[in-house]
Amino acid sequence: MTKLILWYFALSLYLYALPAGIEAQIKKSGISKKDISIYIKEVDTGGRVIASLNANTTRTPASVIKVLATYAAVLKLGFDYRWPTQFYTTGALQNGVLRGDLFVKGFGDPTLGAKDLENIVENIKAKGIQKITGDIVIDRSYFDVGSKDNSGFDKHTYSPYNAMPDAMMFNERVSTICVTPNKNDVHKKYVDPSYKVVNNLQRVNKPCRGRYSWPAVKIDKSKVVPEVLLKGKISKRCGKRDICKVITKPYKSFYYALRDALKRSGVEVAGTMRLRKISPNANILFIHYSKSLEKIVSKTAKKSNNLYARHLLLYLGAKVYGTPATANKGRKAVEYILRSKGALSRGTLKIDNGSGLSRSAKMSAKILADMYDNAYGRYGQRWMNTLSIAGVDGTIRKRFRGTVVKKRAWMKTGTLKRVKNIGGYVKSRQGKLYTVVILVNTNQGRWKAAKLQNDIMTWLVKYKGRGVTKVAKKESPQKSLWVMNTKTPQKQKKSPAKKTNVKKTKISQKQKSHASTPSGKYFIQAGSFLRAPNTTYLSSIESLGLPYKVRHETRYKVLVGAYRSEKSARVALEKVRKHINAGAFLVNNTRKIKSEDSTLY
Repeated sequence: MTKLILWYFALSLYLYALPAGIEAQIKKSGISKKDISIYIKEVDTGGRVIASLNANTTRTPASVIKVLATYAAVLKLGFDYRWPTQFYTTGALQNGVLRGDLFVKGFGDPTLGAKDLENIVENIKAKGIQKITGDIVIDRSYFDVGSKDNSGFDKHTYSPYNAMPDAMMFNERVSTICVTPNKNDVHKKYVDPSYKVVNNLQRVNKPCRGRYSWPAVKIDKSKVVPEVLLKGKISKRCGKRDICKVITKPYKSFYYALRDALKRSGVEVAGTMRLRKISPNANILFIHYSKSLEKIVSKTAKKSNNLYARHLLLYLGAKVYGTPATANKGRKAVEYILRSKGALSRGTLKIDNGSGLSRSAKMSAKILADMYDNAYGRYGQRWMNTLSIAGVDGTIRKRFRGTVVKKRAWMKTGTLKRVKNIGGYVKSRQGKLYTVVILVNTNQGRWKAAKLQNDIMTWLVKYKGRGVTKVAKKESPQKSLWVMNTKTPQKQKKSPAKKTNVKKTKISQKQKSHASTPSGKYFIQAGSFLRAPNTTYLSSIESLGLPYKVRHETRYKVLVGAYRSEKSARVALEKVRKHINAGAFLVNNTRKIKSEDSTLY
């Protein structure tokens, strides 16, 4: 038994050994292997594993986790879905005068901004409205997110990446102050009395660099109207500087911007702003729609937009579990959607807020890689193009410019303190496409981690090999099919029978190659399927380090083992029942032991 265990351990190391080129890059990086997770395989569920290191180790994902929400949104809503914002009226419209309120119901469109006001105003005027005697009433009840303006994740409290979601979002919750020293001008980009700007800047005749190149900014939100203080010395030679901060409420900014746009177009609003739910007797006026979801998820991934990711998660929560949307509903919805489509393998997954701006979010390289495989299998290049393209756009626009990786990688990056992650796809010069996930959680320097990732991806672009594992040959469909998860499958004799139309089974070689199969007569029937078991299911057995076979007669039966003694088989049975199938049972040479029931899949 000891020799068997040692042999199995050695075989496992061989099967998941790292190619010499990657081993060399890791050694050169100076980063400990325990801080690195790597999973590289040929794209598709049956693809060869090229490299695997700590693939099931739970890591802090940072922004790479955004793709879970973006992919779940595509699965649930479709690429062409458009986010609504609804406009209602109460009262009568006579001679161009609306004697009542204008209601606006937000559904969390994160893209709604000043650019949309012209279209909104045109729609209002197209209904014949020239004056509104009532108020502009805003319904932001679709999200239940509290009143926090920023996440408080770090000391950069007012930075846009810390902005919190809201059902009535506007300009991504960012207020912009335009400072142009060479014209002695300071003004708000959009009309918004919900905050105040105090200009105490001192213009000096110095070169526009260093401490004279940018205003000092202090924000005071303790006052009824938040105050932005501009102070310090700034060069008269400096051009325009845009100060973008999270200062006020997005629904207030929307109200003032809409009111101003209406006024400039000749529509008078007599009332003010109120917050309340849509009145039951309100009549729909029109619906304003966002750009396509495809563009929204692309910006989420390419620009690593935290606010967009939060909104996607919340919106899915409302779509799956009903309103009002909450973060908890959103987390459950994303996981439910992905699991229902076979896009999540087993392992620890904590999504938190969906943006990756979190220390409690957790996942493994294997989970992420399996999701990428599923996404490519469904949507191919269209999905890939939602990610940053190396040397072209997004967060890796500059990172791979002028390298062999340019236009050969589609990636989502993730960065936090002590975290540098990347995951997506790489196409080699040979035209082979690979799923690639490299997660590095280390205190040895993010720049070292980035260089290691760059070097591995460069190596992969030039890679000409065929991976670590071997593909098993398919047997004749006339015979029972036994797929064993051993390194080298047994050769099969060709059946002399005539060809039939029986569909051949595809079982991932990665699943075939995880462990050796010891001799013995005791098996555990882990499942019985009408169709060939999918990769996700077999991965869950593989992750437990258990050998298995898939036997096909009238059904596909997954048998774990074999074991020489019933005692050792029962030890494994407990593990299978706990992690795979509570209805698993023992068989002796495929005959059930005792009268335990199996679970039908």
